[in-house]
Amino acid sequence: MVTAKDIMSTQFHSLLPTTPLTDAIKLFKHASEQDGRRVFGIMAIDENGHLVGILSMEDILLFAQPKHIHIWGEMSDIDLSGIIDNVCEKSKSILVGDIMSTGIITVDTDTHLFTILTKMNQRHIRRIPVVENNEVVGIVYISDLFFHLLKQLT
Repeated sequence: MVTAKDIMSTQFHSLLPTTPLTDAIKLFKHASEQDGRRVFGIMAIDENGHLVGILSMEDILLFAQPKHIHIWGEMSDIDLSGIIDNVCEKSKSILVGDIMSTGIITVDTDTHLFTILTKMNQRHIRRIPVVENNEVVGIVYISDLFFHLLKQLT
């Protein structure tokens, strides 16, 4: 039986919910360079070591997206430089905890591979923290799960 402990990565990046967004963005770049693959989400762990959220690429892009873009349409007639400058300036005062996703789905080390796959597919998520005794011990990425299955099929 293949479980989370068989496919999880025990090397992962984390940050505090009090980390400024600008520092978190730098961590995304550094983590991607360090891991040799693009990092799209980083766990937010509080001072007590408890998982409190995940800051994802999507969270950052939703923050950056103009509030009324659905009304503006294609925006081909709008000067975006002012909007982008405004987002960059606002991001200096934003903390990870302000925009991170909370209510994170987790699994334990003994969770079966197909249970993890089902949770990922049903919730449209790309990563699931692995937690034991209220402590994060790893993370399962959908790409690692996919390539594990692919290896088994070939």
